[in-house]
Amino acid sequence: MNYPISVTRGRASRIALAAACAGVLSFTGLTPLTGEAAAAPKQVRCDDKYGLRGKNITPATDFPGDASRIKAKWDSYRFPNQRHAMDGLKLPKDVAKQKEALAGISSDYKQYAEGTPERVFGTYKNYMEGKSWNDQKYGSFDNWLNDAYIEMEARRTRGEAFEAKVVEDMGLVGPDWLCQEYVEYERDANGKPLYRKYDAVNYKRGIFVEMKSGGDNDGSQTPKDRKLLTSDKYKDFKVRFAFGEAVSDETTKRIRNMNARIGPDPSGNNRVTGYAHHSTATPEYRPGKWTRPGTLMTPNPGQSPASPGTDNIIRSQPTPNDARRQQERANAANRNGSGVKGPGGVDFTTLDLRYVGKPVKGKGLDYSFSAKETTGTEPGWGGQEKAQLISDSFFTWMALTPEKFWVNLNPDEPDRVMDKQFGRTDAGRVLLQADLEMKHDYARLMDPREGLGKQLQDAMREAGLPCGTVTRNWIVPKTAVVRVDENGIYILDAPLKVNSEASEVHTPDPNGNDCTLTPAQRKVSEGLVNRIIIPEVERRVNNAPNYADLRRVYTARVAAEYVRQQDQAAATDFRPVINSNDVRKWPLRGANRSWTPKQTFDDYVKSFTKGDYSFPCEVNGQNKICVMGGVDFSKAPKRNVTRAQFTAEHRHLPRTTKTSAKAMTDDAETEDTLFLGGNTKNAAGGGGGTHPTPTPSPTDGPKPTDQPSTPAPSSPAPTTSTPAPRPTGDPTHPGGDLAHTGSSAPTGLITGLAALLVAVGGALVWWRRRRGSTT
Repeated sequence: MNYPISVTRGRASRIALAAACAGVLSFTGLTPLTGEAAAAPKQVRCDDKYGLRGKNITPATDFPGDASRIKAKWDSYRFPNQRHAMDGLKLPKDVAKQKEALAGISSDYKQYAEGTPERVFGTYKNYMEGKSWNDQKYGSFDNWLNDAYIEMEARRTRGEAFEAKVVEDMGLVGPDWLCQEYVEYERDANGKPLYRKYDAVNYKRGIFVEMKSGGDNDGSQTPKDRKLLTSDKYKDFKVRFAFGEAVSDETTKRIRNMNARIGPDPSGNNRVTGYAHHSTATPEYRPGKWTRPGTLMTPNPGQSPASPGTDNIIRSQPTPNDARRQQERANAANRNGSGVKGPGGVDFTTLDLRYVGKPVKGKGLDYSFSAKETTGTEPGWGGQEKAQLISDSFFTWMALTPEKFWVNLNPDEPDRVMDKQFGRTDAGRVLLQADLEMKHDYARLMDPREGLGKQLQDAMREAGLPCGTVTRNWIVPKTAVVRVDENGIYILDAPLKVNSEASEVHTPDPNGNDCTLTPAQRKVSEGLVNRIIIPEVERRVNNAPNYADLRRVYTARVAAEYVRQQDQAAATDFRPVINSNDVRKWPLRGANRSWTPKQTFDDYVKSFTKGDYSFPCEVNGQNKICVMGGVDFSKAPKRNVTRAQFTAEHRHLPRTTKTSAKAMTDDAETEDTLFLGGNTKNAAGGGGGTHPTPTPSPTDGPKPTDQPSTPAPSSPAPTTSTPAPRPTGDPTHPGGDLAHTGSSAPTGLITGLAALLVAVGGALVWWRRRRGSTT
């Protein structure tokens, strides 16, 4: 079976992850014939070059100008890159250990067969010896392997495949269309002809065509184009660029400048244009025992090849500095504009799960993430970490039984912050920290000296309230908008809501404020808080970067609930995971490996007892802010849009998600949005191979224990309109399927320690007393 690897599109922020290896790897393209080359190669018809003669193809009468292919015709094409099957090879990071590992490998790499580890290691050794072992241009063997060894081969085959596609799609057939045509643009001092090579030429119609599978043209050939188009012989000719992706801003500017220099044709039209023939390249390769293992969305992480559609996620750098260096290498290598966008062009801070296919036992699971393109000069980074969080959360929601999904920030109960197993997962960590983050945001907005806090204070004064009231705040899902059909679930929108209600507590006011409100006054205070403060808190929860992980965890929750429901109807590959209470394959990772619930609990206690900020007032000369909140995902309401509405509003989405399993692709519906996906079929089926190195190398982190778990029946799952049934168990944690931090019962509120709005209360007490002293 052939497997495609992802490719990408070019814009101002796009980067090409293909770097030239001096003396080892090269692909220059567009090389003029000079010096001894006195004659151009023999002319070749395009339909002969690409085996199209005799096919029923309508010949082109012209070539599109400045335009973009209509979205209904966006498609994909394949190109071979068997080198990608070697992307799982590893070497130690230490230079001395690398030399030791490669001691038995010759730098004369051509003696080794293509497709063998020796060929790769020999090529790398040749490159490092030529550049010196202290040269850290790539930073690691892994970067060199992907950005140079694999990508450079992909450039050549991808370019050829795109040219063949354009020739066929655009009808560049017949005796008048010549491909790889060398056109003389001038003669040197010795009278030798110098040539500009075009991908296609039609002398009869006066058209030169240059094709780029990405969206960039670096301009190195622009002087030659200008000389040709201003010569007497070719003064009526046109240059037509065909790009496989959206035309980059730099290239658009370059074309515009070129037209300004050479002038329009007799009809006043531009003679140089850029056409975006949108088509996603899906390189093919046969995975083998040296192919990188996958860890995303698979119940058996590390036991099968990584899904090719997530290649840009895997190749993304872990830090901004690493990403910047990666982009610099790519820019330096992209001299002829043949590169396409790599992971640096993806804004991974926006990565989220948007599609999960219908799980069928033995068939694996299709899935697709979405992300925005980068809009500034800084490249994207951190994709692996964010995608892994989504994947791990997806399995956490399936693996743990519902009674374990609770968190409890209670200063009196340091030993009952959350379930121990849930506290060993990133999903649990994200929920607990989002709870605390929401408390901090709420506290900051309640500052009565400015902004919304001052508006609230003024409104309370006008309402005749002497002080504020205790408020309980928590995050819950709004109704997720989805489309569930025979293909799976498309998550179209998954918003979150912040609930707030007045509450009674017996916790003493740390400021010594004894102001109390009547039940009617508490209702008025609650209404003002919900009208003035809570909308901004909710806006931040749904849009602010510091809640992005919470939103990712929630969409994973929606997808996991769908898989639970499907597994109830028929056994899937995920049944051994569901309700197994075994999350060892999906532990805390990376910088969060040492996190404990107590750390977040201690931060909360500090905020509760000392406040997030203070300002002088009449109550002991200082006021403090402490707030309470929570995250309650016990219900996951969904609204399934109709087929007619889905077709009308998202008719391209099924095609986009299908293509994304093979390669990163543009979203035809939302500008500057990308889809990256895969399929877990091989993962579900087990297998895979070893990933050898010349000598053992240390791993980058701990490996989760892989121990088979006992299959357990699925838990009851909510339907589209019915909330999940609540399990029996600890009455102080009446949560359903997801984390729950309290209930509407007074006991729950007291144990949750709904914190006091001390700053508002104290400030209003101060205002009341001052008013009393002046009347």
